[in-house]
This record gives sequence, structure tokens and C-alpha cells, in this order.
Amino acid sequence: QVQLVESGGGLVQAGGSLRLSCAVSGTIFSIHTMGWYRQAPGKQRELVADISSGGSTNYADSVKGRFTISRDNAKNTVYLQMNSLKVEDTAVYYCRSLTRGSWGQGTQVTVSS
Repeated sequence: QVQLVESGGGLVQAGGSLRLSCAVSGTIFSIHTMGWYRQAPGKQRELVADISSGGSTNYADSVKGRFTISRDNAKNTVYLQMNSLKVEDTAVYYCRSLTRGSWGQGTQVTVSS
């Protein structure tokens, strides 16, 4: 059974930074394409960034140049470094295995003005 556990969310001022982590267990992590999604109140869940097993990355236009997705296969963990945060980045952030379709429970990110 694949399990994903996010951490690292919190409250930060606009312009600040946070790093989210997602620890994955119950599977061979290195073969998974992983993604970070977010869902703001009243909005649909959207893909923020993804990273393939080979390390190729894709980003939503809204976060390009500010967010960086990375992975550490030795630690079975995927990260989302978020810099220059904006109020509109406020959302619950979810980790997902795009290979298996499994979701984490989410972590709240709140950016204050």
C-alpha cells in the first residue's frame, strides 16, 4: 500500500519561502512520477509541478521561476521549494504519485500580505 505524508506547510509572509516534503512508503519510489497539486478555497485542485523518475520537471505557469520540485530517491522523498510566495499561493498542497494515483493528506500553506 502506497503511503504519502506531506510536511512543511505553515504561515509565511508574502515574499517568503517554504519547503514542502512528501515522504513515500510502500513502493519502489524511484520509478514513480511525482507531483505537487494545490487547492485553494472555492477552486479546483491544480497541478503545480511534477517530476519524472528520470528527473524531468514541469511547472504551472503561475509558479515558474519561483517553485522548484526535486526528489531524493535515497530518502523516498519529493520536495517543493517555494520562493517569492504570493498571497494567491495560499492553498492546501497535496503530494501525488502520478504513476499510482495515490494522494497524500495535504498540508496547508497560508501566505499573508
